[in-house]
Amino acid sequence: MPQPHRYLSTDEAASLDRAVARLEGRTGIQIVPAVAGRSDAYPEIPWHAFAAGAAFSALILVIADRLRPTWVTSQTAVLHATIVLAAGAVCTLAAAFIPPIARLFLRAVRADEEVRQHAESLFLRRDLAGTRQRTGLLLLVSLFERRIEIVADRGFDGRVTPAEWQAVIARMTPHCANRRPFEALRDALAAVDDLLTAKGFRGSEGMANELPDAAIEEDGS
Repeated sequence: MPQPHRYLSTDEAASLDRAVARLEGRTGIQIVPAVAGRSDAYPEIPWHAFAAGAAFSALILVIADRLRPTWVTSQTAVLHATIVLAAGAVCTLAAAFIPPIARLFLRAVRADEEVRQHAESLFLRRDLAGTRQRTGLLLLVSLFERRIEIVADRGFDGRVTPAEWQAVIARMTPHCANRRPFEALRDALAAVDDLLTAKGFRGSEGMANELPDAAIEEDGS
């Protein structure tokens, strides 16, 4: 039974399937596009959001008290504590339910590491390293982090450089930033096709299709 699509429409998924089949036929490699909702749960984000909200509100209250000392009463400490905790709670909820706000509390280095680890894990979990020529290739779009990762098997070593894979990623990045996974993967497949054809990768008649052509769609961590 076909799995429901999470991030691609039925037509988009079918279009990617056809593009994958054409690319594999021309180049002889095995390629799998993938879309993940996020690459990690990032449990530290709500705590960072709470701390930021509480610290900012506390700063505002201190400034307000200095400007208007007549406001300070016997109930000021309780009121201030309530405001600080409420501000922290609001920021925590915002980070939990609004991805752009959550990303404000995510370090770029952390996001890079988690997307890379998620891509490598996915490559292994889906047995993409099991092709005969070791030419399995994973293109991952991780939506929350707005990052793309390419994992290439050993069959590409010495023939495609890291800088050339980065050029493929560069074509995907604008679409990823705007949460358009289909366009990102479509352009990536075209870029990979051009790159590998120029590098002399060729398919052969009767070549077995060792990996499913369908794009992987998962919520992620």
